[in-house]
Amino acid sequence: MSSLEFYWYRRNKIVWLLLPFSWLYCLLTVVRRKLYQTNIKKSYAAEVPVVVIGNIVAGGSGKTPLLIGLCEFILAKGYKVGVVSRGYGGSFSGIKQVTEKDDAAVVGDEPLMIHQRTGVPVVVSADRVAAVSYLLSHDHCDIVLSDDGLQHYRMQRSLELAVIDAERKFGNGFCLPAGPLREQISRLNDVDLIIYNGKPAHVYAATNNKTDACAEQASDVSECSYQLKVTKIQRLNNDESRELSGFAGRRVHAVAAIGNPLRFFRQLEAQGLSVQAHAFPDHYQYQQEDFSGWSSDCIIMTEKDAVKCRHLQLADAWVVSVNSEFSTMLISRLEALLLPLLTKHQVQ
Repeated sequence: MSSLEFYWYRRNKIVWLLLPFSWLYCLLTVVRRKLYQTNIKKSYAAEVPVVVIGNIVAGGSGKTPLLIGLCEFILAKGYKVGVVSRGYGGSFSGIKQVTEKDDAAVVGDEPLMIHQRTGVPVVVSADRVAAVSYLLSHDHCDIVLSDDGLQHYRMQRSLELAVIDAERKFGNGFCLPAGPLREQISRLNDVDLIIYNGKPAHVYAATNNKTDACAEQASDVSECSYQLKVTKIQRLNNDESRELSGFAGRRVHAVAAIGNPLRFFRQLEAQGLSVQAHAFPDHYQYQQEDFSGWSSDCIIMTEKDAVKCRHLQLADAWVVSVNSEFSTMLISRLEALLLPLLTKHQVQ
């Protein structure tokens, strides 16, 4: 967690000093959205359904594992899916389709991981409208998923899925820079579905029934959620795999450059591992010197870290793979929202 994020999840004097800038930021986001809603600023529609998997909080909320799970969900239904992403953390400018051999430092760690895990076409560009157009001109897709982009209003969308980290939720509740919010919490009233990463202790009470669609069918809206479940642990640079439980009692170095590294460290500790935690900023590009003094020790990392560490000399490094386990309620809601879009598009 960066020093700024540390303040975002607490209320303190620095936050109060930043509040005037936060109010201005909130105002600008509202005005900008209104300009698109009133068609003063133009937005563009694709010829296939576009679904945004985004959030209103800066930093990681677990969107990428959910997006991978959604790709697998749609593929299992017999439809072809493509993904567009900004490629955050990558150096590439323009438009590029991700390949297996790409460097995460160029295309971004998350787009590379998505492509390697699912095999679906992934296009990166800061301009998501251009990315969607490029994707559809090069690959046949029945639907496009946008990795983030809830605030990218030039790109029209068929559905908006908002992801909330059940542990961290909305931080101190302020907009940037005083808090982590990209938009006010009330923005959630307009999305099609709120999905929780994990089980929340309490749930945001929306004023719009569309937001809490799950609540119409369950007394506990938190059932509209997914859990990250460990599937295997594999050596960084070969196919050797083991059960994570086989590391129980061992002292390991746990490495994570993700939005909420504490979640990963706790997962390992819950399996009985003795963890020495090394948290890096989200999307961090690793160098050999980052492991100085312990590069030969047992190291365990996430898949997102692995795509940036394969070129390093790490003698005993392991990668934890996780799957998004959808709740029954979430599956039901996804079927109700996604399948009509897909079948309608095929009829057209």
